[in-house]
Amino acid sequence: MASSFKAKVQKMGGFLSGMVMPNIGALIAWGIITALFIPTGYFPNEKMNELVGPTLKFLIPLLFGYTGGHTVYGRRGAVAGTLATIGVIIGSEATMMIGGMVMGPLGALIIKQFDKLLEGRVKPGLEMLVDNFSMGIIGALMMIAGFVVITPLFAGITNILTVGVNFAIDHSILPFTPIFVVPGQVLFLNNAINHGIFTPLAIEQAAQTGKSILYLVEANGGNWAGLVLAFMFFGKGMAKKSAPGAAIIHIIGGIGEVSFPYALIKPVTILGPICGSIAALFWFQIMGGGAVAAVSPGSIIALAIMSPKGKLLVNLAGYVIAAVVSFLIVAFFLKRDKTPEDEVEEVGGIDMSQFVESHSAPGEEKKATAGDTTLPKKEVKKVAFACDAGMGSSAMGASMLKTQLNKIGMFIDVNHVSIHQIPADIDVIVTNENLYETAKNAAPAGVPVIAIENFLDAAEQAAIAKKIKDMSE
Repeated sequence: MASSFKAKVQKMGGFLSGMVMPNIGALIAWGIITALFIPTGYFPNEKMNELVGPTLKFLIPLLFGYTGGHTVYGRRGAVAGTLATIGVIIGSEATMMIGGMVMGPLGALIIKQFDKLLEGRVKPGLEMLVDNFSMGIIGALMMIAGFVVITPLFAGITNILTVGVNFAIDHSILPFTPIFVVPGQVLFLNNAINHGIFTPLAIEQAAQTGKSILYLVEANGGNWAGLVLAFMFFGKGMAKKSAPGAAIIHIIGGIGEVSFPYALIKPVTILGPICGSIAALFWFQIMGGGAVAAVSPGSIIALAIMSPKGKLLVNLAGYVIAAVVSFLIVAFFLKRDKTPEDEVEEVGGIDMSQFVESHSAPGEEKKATAGDTTLPKKEVKKVAFACDAGMGSSAMGASMLKTQLNKIGMFIDVNHVSIHQIPADIDVIVTNENLYETAKNAAPAGVPVIAIENFLDAAEQAAIAKKIKDMSE
């Protein structure tokens, strides 16, 4: 029951973040223009500043609506979602980020249901006529409905959320959100939390003030950097050996998924990232820290680039504060751990061998986790390495798996995808064990899913590569 609930939460969160993540580049572009050319920017320019408002008011909500519609019903759904979104945009003075995230999927769902009603009832030769005019008529009705009826509803919701955020900031409640955010990160809900919840709200705030602290609630990776560094100095066994590589990937690359599993080794250490994030948010609130756009990925480099004029040192200091506080707390718990080095293979019920990166002896092989899936004999041409967003950890994992497959003579496609948008022509899916149930539910019929404990583990990647090759023989 618990795993089923987690899968449902991951699916819902993934759907929300799936509308934002593909458009992060557009948000960053808007953030750069804002940071450079607004009156308080690095290079104030009245003419260039004219790009800021229309991009925020029209382009970004339309992208959210288009992407949400595409997720529900492909390109036809994307067009319907865009038409539905433009109505609420024009009908409101406020920016309609939330409106786009709702109207996009809703518009796609309406046209999808209409197409189902007409399925098999259209005379041959009239398909294009019916398709075009049904989209035109329904699209026009959705635009009118959004403009006249739905806009006041979303404007009210946006205002309520804005008031709520301002209340949380004014009454110093916001810094305590890591109590809920950090455990969600461990469950690999980081993208859902950041881009499904905080980013849309942060855009509203940044539009008014030129920056938003909400961008840094989840994306400030200093707290997890502190945890991994503590394991590097005070951990034991394989966790200690793999921590330096994870620290570099996390701090420079901004891929938080490499850090989250360390908290599962000794669950009490999760207090470090929680307290580190709380301390950093208090610092940001006192010193006026914030980012001009989404910090994605959550690397220290992205944080520096997205810092507004005059706040670079404040934001970097917040990263360091989070890291130091987290490091000290995690180090305290690790130093108190009296488990002998030779007994550290099993700590807290977690197999420490999963944290091996490239320290396995030559020729050493370990079994790849595959849940309860029996892998059938079949020709494998395409492998999907799936994570929540399909961009960070899965991209790295796919690259490593492709290397391992090439080593054993398999030169096939290995793509990184979102777990919520798995292509139908995939032959095998590989995903993190925390996303295994979600992947099974999302997988096309008959496609096996292999769960990997740690995508940085070269030995485990090699074992999975061998398993895939065995399927094809």
